[in-house]
Amino acid sequence: MADVGAAGELESVRVTRILRDDIILGRRAPGSRLVERDIAAELEVSRLPVREAIRALVGEGIVIARPRTWAVVREFTARDIQDFGEVREAIETLIFVFAAQRHSDEGLARLRSAYEREVVAAEADDAEGARVAAAEFHEIAARLAGNEMLGELIGVFITRLRWLFGQHDDLPAMADEHRVILEAVAARDVDALRVLIPRHLASGQAAAESRLAARSSSR
Repeated sequence: MADVGAAGELESVRVTRILRDDIILGRRAPGSRLVERDIAAELEVSRLPVREAIRALVGEGIVIARPRTWAVVREFTARDIQDFGEVREAIETLIFVFAAQRHSDEGLARLRSAYEREVVAAEADDAEGARVAAAEFHEIAARLAGNEMLGELIGVFITRLRWLFGQHDDLPAMADEHRVILEAVAARDVDALRVLIPRHLASGQAAAESRLAARSSSR
């Protein structure tokens, strides 16, 4: 029988969620070891859900499995970031164009709510809150696009998308970019979005590359 926590959530799902958030939000640094025994003790679970969680995060692209040794948090290279950015630009531009064309009033309200939560968190210097809300902004747009295939494609890299937002330090600037995008979506201005989205994604990629360069120079 599967291990189930107090709230009815599978232990492996809970452990996966905790480790994913730890990695995305920088609590577990790139290159750090994920030792099953230690994590199991920390989270007060058996080693099996930890093993399953690590396997899931390998599939999501943020953990590297090393046979006969510890799994480690993935260290993204400049090429990784560039490759991700190229694919993401094409997919996310389509997502926001479709969201502009197809959104309902209720859907637009959800997008605006995510933006407003991001602003509040950014003004309070709550980096984790701002980054989580920023990722939700993009996830909601994907749902508003109303295209199942695009939803499946972004699902493949949603964890890496959230990781990328975790590299952004200028929280007010990121929120302001989302404000402009929100206004274009609300106005159904697809021509503006075809310019805004690549520019917005380029700023996130630049932040990730800057973080990577800083880590490399500190070694």
